[in-house]
Amino acid sequence: MEKPEKAPYILGPRADWPLLVFAPLLGLAVGLLLGLTPLGTRPVRFFGASGTVADGFIGVFITAHLALVFFRSHGNPEVFARWPWRFTYVPLALFATILAFPLARAAAAVLAVWWDVYHSSLQTFGIGRIYDRLAGNDPKEGRWPEILLNHFLYIGPILAGASLPLHTRVFAEFENAGWEGAAAWAGTLLRARPVMGGWLAGVGAAYVLGFLVWTVASGQRVPSRKVWLYVSTAATSVWAWGYNPLGMALFIMNFFHALQYFALVWRYEEGNIARVFGLPSDAEGRRRAFGAFVGAGVAYGVAGGLLGELSQTALCVTLVVSLMHFWYDGFVWSVRAGDA
Repeated sequence: MEKPEKAPYILGPRADWPLLVFAPLLGLAVGLLLGLTPLGTRPVRFFGASGTVADGFIGVFITAHLALVFFRSHGNPEVFARWPWRFTYVPLALFATILAFPLARAAAAVLAVWWDVYHSSLQTFGIGRIYDRLAGNDPKEGRWPEILLNHFLYIGPILAGASLPLHTRVFAEFENAGWEGAAAWAGTLLRARPVMGGWLAGVGAAYVLGFLVWTVASGQRVPSRKVWLYVSTAATSVWAWGYNPLGMALFIMNFFHALQYFALVWRYEEGNIARVFGLPSDAEGRRRAFGAFVGAGVAYGVAGGLLGELSQTALCVTLVVSLMHFWYDGFVWSVRAGDA
């Protein structure tokens, strides 16, 4: 991946388009192509688990990206010095709690699924805000209207579309923990889907139109990369979450989200990653650091995917990593504070 040469690019003039801006459409294309082949349709068994090759790949890829935040939080001395308690005692306390109490473990599993939805929506918003900053716009201006826009574009199709059952089945964890009342929330959400769909379609369309009018009226120069990022994300979200073609929605949305995240962490932490692995900062050191960076993520993805199915302790570790990923991202990648 090339180093950024000048504004208004995050990764570079060539890398931005496939790895950030059009990553959603790339995920859509890859997901649909796999869904037409045995890789996406023929189940296989591996270590007692059953699924397609595409399922296995995306399980490793999305689990791998969750651990990358630790290069930013624990591996970056400057960032770690700001919030040492959050990076040490909080994850240990959370791990002990969900390991000891099944109900807490069930709650953590449900929270992880729905926080992931919120977090993924904000990743697109965050990338858009970086493009604003690079273009000279104030990243603090109009934040909440734009956050709400991203929620309509990303979360709205989940609540209104064919993929809602994929996100409600996690409530069964409450039934396994003895809280059947909470497990029934899945049925409540599914029964409300037709009504939510109608309201979200109408209100969402009106909001998007109003946001576009407001943006034009404000006279603010919107970077073209940001515009195309939002267009590609919206089109992919509506198509994948709303209709779930070939049953590949989870693959499509998780693929592009993780791809963007791998690219961003490497972009902002490249030098620090080389330091973590004890490698020099020359060209050869960078290549080796990139290989170690990807390899470490993939190794965790494989281990988490396999051991999480076999061990409660490993499952609790993966839950803690997931929740810390979402939480840490909320404050260590602040565009307003100049950290991204």
